[in-house]
Amino acid sequence: MPNRLIHETSPYLLQHADNPVDWHPWGEEAFGIARDRDVPILLSVGYSACHWCHVMERESFENDEIAALMNDLYVCIKVDREERPDVDSIYMSAVQQMTGSGGWPMTVMLTPAGEPFYGGTYFPPADRAGMPGFPRVLQAMSDVYRDNRNEAQEIATQLVERIRAIVAPVEDDEAPLALEALDDAANAIDDQIDNVHGGVGAAPKFPQPMIWEFMLRHHARTGGADVMNAIELTLDGMARGGIYDQVGGGFHRYSTDPTWLVPHFEKMLYDNALLVKLYLHAYQATGQREHRRIVEETLDYVGREMTSPQGGFYSAQDADSEGVEGKYFVWSPGEIVDVLGEDRGGLVNRLYGVTVEGNFEGKTILHEAVSRDALADELGLSRERLDADVADSKRKLLKARQQHVPPLRDDKVLTEWNGLMLRAFAEAGAVLASPEYVDIARKNASFLLGAVRKNGRLLRTYKNDEAKLLGYLADYASLIDGLIALHEADLDPLWLTEAIALADEMVALFWDEDSGQFYDTGADHERLVVKPRDATDNALPSGVSMATDVLLRLAVVTDNRDYEIKAVASLRSAAYLMSHHPTAVGHWLCVLDFHLSRPKEIAIVGHRKADDTRKLAQAVFEVYLPNRVLVSADPDVAERLESPLTSDRPMVDGKAAAYVCEKYVCQLPVTDSRSLAQQLVG
Repeated sequence: MPNRLIHETSPYLLQHADNPVDWHPWGEEAFGIARDRDVPILLSVGYSACHWCHVMERESFENDEIAALMNDLYVCIKVDREERPDVDSIYMSAVQQMTGSGGWPMTVMLTPAGEPFYGGTYFPPADRAGMPGFPRVLQAMSDVYRDNRNEAQEIATQLVERIRAIVAPVEDDEAPLALEALDDAANAIDDQIDNVHGGVGAAPKFPQPMIWEFMLRHHARTGGADVMNAIELTLDGMARGGIYDQVGGGFHRYSTDPTWLVPHFEKMLYDNALLVKLYLHAYQATGQREHRRIVEETLDYVGREMTSPQGGFYSAQDADSEGVEGKYFVWSPGEIVDVLGEDRGGLVNRLYGVTVEGNFEGKTILHEAVSRDALADELGLSRERLDADVADSKRKLLKARQQHVPPLRDDKVLTEWNGLMLRAFAEAGAVLASPEYVDIARKNASFLLGAVRKNGRLLRTYKNDEAKLLGYLADYASLIDGLIALHEADLDPLWLTEAIALADEMVALFWDEDSGQFYDTGADHERLVVKPRDATDNALPSGVSMATDVLLRLAVVTDNRDYEIKAVASLRSAAYLMSHHPTAVGHWLCVLDFHLSRPKEIAIVGHRKADDTRKLAQAVFEVYLPNRVLVSADPDVAERLESPLTSDRPMVDGKAAAYVCEKYVCQLPVTDSRSLAQQLVG
């Protein structure tokens, strides 16, 4: 018989609905049962694309004897960390405090009041390699709770107090919000760069796009050649490596080695959204066509495989197919020749390093083993001809691969992650002059503003025509960010009006007057043992840094002083992190860079769909200008956005006009893109 998870919508929870474990979803019912039975709670947290989560399920949660022990000694709760980042954040902090590390699957024992007293990550089904077996852990922690209740409660109380201290915002008056802080952070990051293969640190190696966004800004401000060399080394290394899906486009989660060759094969929506933005900005800054190719291939992958008919973006693809990690993505030389023929197959095998021996369990993870320029010279081809042949080959290989069993797709729609991808499509549509990408962004925004709100309240997750779970700070801030980008791409004031309305709601729900800071959960959220506030930029930008980012930009658009005051207070709370742990706050550093700059304030006044208006807008996106805002007004639209940037600024002689300003003081209006470009770089 299915357990209680059968009524959930999360694919991860539904994967466990037929376990013999009597799983409960997170909620008061489970805690009430634990109080009535006077037993502890076993909290298990994971996500659908997590390889070791699947391993622990097969080994333990599908094992009748282990499941019986779990049911007898505990009330068991299963949580999808992507749906409940608040629960994940609180108890991950506890596990890190107890063990010094964290990860998923996460296993935590709680009192019936929700206080943690023991935790870890993956446990094997029997003692193995120095790790205690899961049954032994279950019995031991149950005995502690039954026989040494005071000790368990003391541990739990101490842990909760330590977590509260961690999440409490701390202002550091000695850490300046000044350009020196940006320079110091860039120098600290530079010390950790792998100057051979690119990236930061050693294996496992994560893309960390927010760090490279900051370094790209740092180069724009300082012009250091070494910085750009490190950026290009990293972007080229990832694009040519196995971490990038050379056939289908899009990035895998991370590389298990320092050379970007062997990935952990899961694909996450948020990684691809952030990496599209990074490669797009690098394309603006350098004009390198390879950066543009990566942007287009990745967005095409998302449009093809990760977009719902309604316009929502799905969350993830698994690492495994047919129970084997990476099986869907690896090739043998013969398989490629069978699809492409001897000549073209030989070219592709040479480019992508496909050998009989392979580089991953007897097969080959495709990676550009030789440079395209070198291969073109070797074969006597022009680079353009080689690129065309490779692109045609990839289309054929993709079609052949699609005949195989694909990895599981997590098809829930998360508002936060959708906001990030909304921005990626909208901004790419503007930079690359792609109406198709803007259309995808527009459809996504309409879907989110309609289907993922109830009674005006933004919700977290959507699946099977049902939206649920109160949205978090990151959901609001990321959607606002995407809507701002969409306004800049299609010049429709509706999106900016919606962004401002959401910003007002975000402040009302998540700003805490007592502490003078944002928290991750709203005033209407359920009470947890700790009110969560995760200020670090990990795989995703933190909700607090995103909220600070959008408020600073909307403060310029609206001249709303309250937005700016709250944003600066948030920046001050992150000053210590920026000065002491710069690699953990890549997005914060980008926000600080904006705050310390004199952002260009660009207003375009003209008929929204007219060619002269569009050409002016296109000129804005032809240069890398990270510290700017763009607002458009159409004289034909009766309900114009109230912004000091567009009020009392007319068209000129019937032509669309652009106004470039700083602190609302504008240069003379221009009506041609060349003059606008000169003002933007001046």
